[in-house]
Amino acid sequence: MSLSNFHSHCTFCDGKSHPEKFLQFAIANKFRAYGFSSHSPLPFETFWNMSKIDMPDYLTEIIRLKNTYANEIEVYLGLEIDYLDNTYHAAIPYFQSLSLDYSISSIHFLPVVPPLIEKEWICIDGSYREFQEGLNNHFDGNIRLLTEQFFESSMQMVETGGFDVVGHIDKIYLNGSKHPDFDIQADWYQKPFLKLLDHVAEKGFVVEINCKSMTRHHLTFPHTNSFKALKKRQIPIMVNSDCHEPHLVNDGRMETLVLLKEAGYAVTRELVKGTWQDIEINY
Repeated sequence: MSLSNFHSHCTFCDGKSHPEKFLQFAIANKFRAYGFSSHSPLPFETFWNMSKIDMPDYLTEIIRLKNTYANEIEVYLGLEIDYLDNTYHAAIPYFQSLSLDYSISSIHFLPVVPPLIEKEWICIDGSYREFQEGLNNHFDGNIRLLTEQFFESSMQMVETGGFDVVGHIDKIYLNGSKHPDFDIQADWYQKPFLKLLDHVAEKGFVVEINCKSMTRHHLTFPHTNSFKALKKRQIPIMVNSDCHEPHLVNDGRMETLVLLKEAGYAVTRELVKGTWQDIEINY
């Protein structure tokens, strides 16, 4: 079985260990390839994003690991880049100037009013308490309005481009599903989500199947209910653990691959010797 992971976080952002520790776990577990994707710098500081001043050290360290372990595993240098708005995203010159092997684009924050400062956005990926506070303060507690903005931002992210992989494409339901008015099966959710998938298919991006929460909560992002919709649109997928600790590098992968095969997927899209190729799902 060919093992790989292209979504991981180390001590350069909010990960819990040095990047070399993740790589050593991957090698010990016979991984073919491993990609580092630290949370990119933002216009404001957060506890989980890399500071811009640390970017040169990050690039240098991952390149060092790539060279050091070249005979044991393919190592790739990436970033998880937040889409905030039309002024800050993966396609801006700063990110395009970096010598990355690939990038993931994700939405963790929804700006509500300019400028881009911490108190003027809602985090969709933090604690539910913080999510609820942002929902009440900026959307009058209306989960449908917040969900609508999430999908609008996601559409803009895909249209803007500048990246390779769409990260946890429906992460809004992580906290949204805890709200009493949230319904992942409702038309007001499904219509914009399927429209987003259509746009992703049109643009040709890879969608990650994020299995970070599979073992603990039996959740993937996107939701397992959407796997057939992805396959119907012939959207290429990759399975990533979004790990923050070395022992979680392979967490949830097997269970997720089984569900993907049941949905009709036979291959995943991965970097092989620097080029995107389809790898047979074989377990």
